Amino acid sequence: MKLIWKFNLVLLSIFLIGFLTAGAVSYRVLQNNAREEILQHARLMMEAALASRAYTNTQIKPLLDTQLKYTFLPQSVPAYAATEQFNDIRKTHKDYSYKEATLNPTNPRDRANDWEADVVNIFRQAPDTPEVIGERDTPTGRSLYLARPIQIKNGACLVCHSTIDAAPKTMVDLYGSANGFGWKLNEVIGAQLVSVPMSVPIERANATLRTFLLSLAAVFLATFVLLNLMLHTIVIRRVTKLAAIADQVSLGNMEAGEFQSKSKDEIGVLTEALGRMKTSLIQAMKMLET
Repeated sequence: MKLIWKFNLVLLSIFLIGFLTAGAVSYRVLQNNAREEILQHARLMMEAALASRAYTNTQIKPLLDTQLKYTFLPQSVPAYAATEQFNDIRKTHKDYSYKEATLNPTNPRDRANDWEADVVNIFRQAPDTPEVIGERDTPTGRSLYLARPIQIKNGACLVCHSTIDAAPKTMVDLYGSANGFGWKLNEVIGAQLVSVPMSVPIERANATLRTFLLSLAAVFLATFVLLNLMLHTIVIRRVTKLAAIADQVSLGNMEAGEFQSKSKDEIGVLTEALGRMKTSLIQAMKMLET
């Protein structure tokens, strides 16, 4: 096997090992980074929902107190305002979904389903837990969710949700008296949930990984070509010339050429040594002839 083929075989083996190792490590890192990026976006959306709740409760609801005596307006409910705001956000962020899942809601659309109720119960059992991150199976694949507890920390909320008698009559007329009552101060009654399909971070990670691996392959290809050109120019061509001259000299053809080199590298030193050996051989043959 020629030297250049041995060199290329070793180089290809090193690249293949490095390529597979870099791909495996990068895949894991990019998956984690994409997942964390999605969670950060979810946290921002959660904060936006909390800001909408606070704004509605402190600035909108007081302005509507008089009107609420005659007609109950869902827009005055912080949870309703946050949900509607998120529905507008979903027009540009379709992959995200938001829900204020409540065990005993006034509005039926906020009722927690089975898995949401499990998340709410986690907070009820450990009220100091700030957030829960998890994954679950859905009909469309794995889904990543971020949850935070909804805890009654403001006594003003109990005006509508403590007892039927204390609640605004207009609210009872709209939603009925079966749900949304019996809440207590500091009780965890639900959870804010932002969900996004796992396909989103996976697709982002895969797209970045493809770009990285293609770039790595392009760099290797350029390096491979340059190294082969350098090897051919600096080593292979010079060694081939030396081998051809040495072969002819070994057959007795002293006119095959001269061993000359201006380089002081290892091949240059070898060339000078072969030149001296040729000179010594010629002198020895002349001595034998005489």
